[in-house]
Amino acid sequence: MSKSRSLDIAGLVFGGDYNPEQWPEEVWLDDVRLMNAAGVNLVSLGVFSWSKLEPAPERFDFGWLDRVLDLLYAHGIKADLATATASPPPWLVRAHPEMLPVDASGVRLEFGSRQTYCPSSPVWRENTVRLCTKMAKRYGEHPGLAMWHVSNEYGDELSRCWCPASANAFRQWLRRRYLTIDALNAAWGATVWSQIYTDFGQIEPPRATTGPGNPAQRLDFLRFSSDELLGLFSAEVEVLRELTPDVPVTTNFMGISPGTNYWQFAGREDIVSDDAYPDPADADSGYGAGFGYSFMRSAKHQPWLLLESAPSAVNWRDVNVPKTSARRRLDAMAAIAHGCDGVMYFQWRQARQGPERFHSAMVGHRGEASRTFQDSLRLGAELAALAPLKGTTVRARVAMVVDWDSWWASSAPECLPSQRLSWAEQARAWHKAATMLGVTVDMVPAEGPFDGYVALLIPGLFLVTKAQADAITAYAESGGRVLVGCFSGVVDETNSVHNGGAPGPLRQLLGVEVDEFWPLADGETGVFKWGADAFAVSLWQEALEGDARGLSHYEGGPLDGRPAMTENGRARYLSCVLDDAGLVAVLREFLADAGLPVRQTASPIERITRTDGQTDYTFWLNHAEAPQLVETPAGAVDMLTGQCLGPTTTIAAGDVLIAAKHSEEGAGQ
Repeated sequence: MSKSRSLDIAGLVFGGDYNPEQWPEEVWLDDVRLMNAAGVNLVSLGVFSWSKLEPAPERFDFGWLDRVLDLLYAHGIKADLATATASPPPWLVRAHPEMLPVDASGVRLEFGSRQTYCPSSPVWRENTVRLCTKMAKRYGEHPGLAMWHVSNEYGDELSRCWCPASANAFRQWLRRRYLTIDALNAAWGATVWSQIYTDFGQIEPPRATTGPGNPAQRLDFLRFSSDELLGLFSAEVEVLRELTPDVPVTTNFMGISPGTNYWQFAGREDIVSDDAYPDPADADSGYGAGFGYSFMRSAKHQPWLLLESAPSAVNWRDVNVPKTSARRRLDAMAAIAHGCDGVMYFQWRQARQGPERFHSAMVGHRGEASRTFQDSLRLGAELAALAPLKGTTVRARVAMVVDWDSWWASSAPECLPSQRLSWAEQARAWHKAATMLGVTVDMVPAEGPFDGYVALLIPGLFLVTKAQADAITAYAESGGRVLVGCFSGVVDETNSVHNGGAPGPLRQLLGVEVDEFWPLADGETGVFKWGADAFAVSLWQEALEGDARGLSHYEGGPLDGRPAMTENGRARYLSCVLDDAGLVAVLREFLADAGLPVRQTASPIERITRTDGQTDYTFWLNHAEAPQLVETPAGAVDMLTGQCLGPTTTIAAGDVLIAAKHSEEGAGQ
């Protein structure tokens, strides 16, 4: 970015998706009255309004949106204004049916939902840029415009397309990447199964085939598909940068999602924003949300926004369990703890029609008498009291590697040693274990930089390039500690197995060689023996060779007595999937050796500190169903009550404590 663009809103953001086009205008006055009562200061506006704004080609109806923006601004509420390009209007689809997406089996998907477009369609891109330009010219100077919201949840319903336009764009992408057909054949291992191409025109996307497809072709198609969505986003960003250079731009992510490479998207937006919907029926979903939040604050190393969350039940699970009032509050405070500068919801007023009519809202079907609105009143007041947190950042000294290429390569639907091993599940488990030990974890790309962190967690890095391995090795040689998980260093950037096998270019750093992968059958378990302790192994084991020192070994089974975890200098390698207790034990010792204060036993209390360098704001979030006693620092003040805290405080089940205290250099995590 050429300059810093920040959100011009006092205090923390509070609001939600507003869809006034779904309601008669007399309801709008009631909306702004209730928004003011709840302390709403920002709404997302116009996300799915293209057909309302342009009901026919070049026939625009901006009057209703003009009135809404003016009304909101008159009541002190600003807009995260969408470019309205999340879904096409019917007339565009019917005029250009070729822009409808096609699935891998060749079936063209029909209009009637959202994101009904091919990302590679020239017609689609031309029209999104056209509408974006209209929106920027009309509203770029409106005083109520706080931020641009480009499209919506890229890669959600649609992350790739297999139509002829996509096939042609894929071939062009391959030409740019490989330059010659011989280079592509070499990268794809085309001598296997008689797949040598003589011309780029012979290549198609990896559609449904008679048997297993080429894993290198599949990986390149996933890269291409992410790049196509990034190209759509970038085309609109360029328009907005030219016409409204001072207005920040965002697009909403969906946690750490497999569809698109969010490192690349974050590099082209001003403010990172996320949509998070932890399941209230899942006791661990709060930890899963925190995993995504760690990425959001790390993507640009600055505060971010929770742009969508659920006030209560969603509408898209098989069983949609409502949130209790306490759970809604805890979820909101967890996002703030993780560096978020505002909490917004889908949606403001609960819809009466369409697929989302049973999705909860800040104002439920009963209006202001609804529980969700009464909760909104209380939460808005609490967020207003937390205004000093705005702009502060999270203190973290540990980082976890997140790499989309590696994730894509290791998640092929066939022809892997095990379909049960999931990078995302392992990464979440590692993150949860660190959280329960009281350690805050940032996210970093596999190539770094890793400056400022004393320890690096790599739950699995199936695809490793030499440059990435060199960066990780240099980090360890400079004093950082590295813990690498199983199934790492297996393939290179072309998805070809490294010469000599795993861990490939990490071999020297780790001091081991993987002789053979040894996945466990469904229901089978192994034993990880570590001194006097024994922990359960599931899904995966590896037969290791090499000079690294064995810290633990397998007990029983075909790998009995062989090393399960090794150490070589400042790097450790964990060759199996451990249960939660085993992960906690491994991470406790590893992080303590890195000089970090860690809990002796795992705790359901999540502890995170935000700071501005002068004041530390520490959150204790109780994810348990019982009260928990925590130690609180001397001189700390409860931000929500103003009371001075004693040496210990009891936090009720599902509750949060937020304390402010003068910052001490190096304190906390």
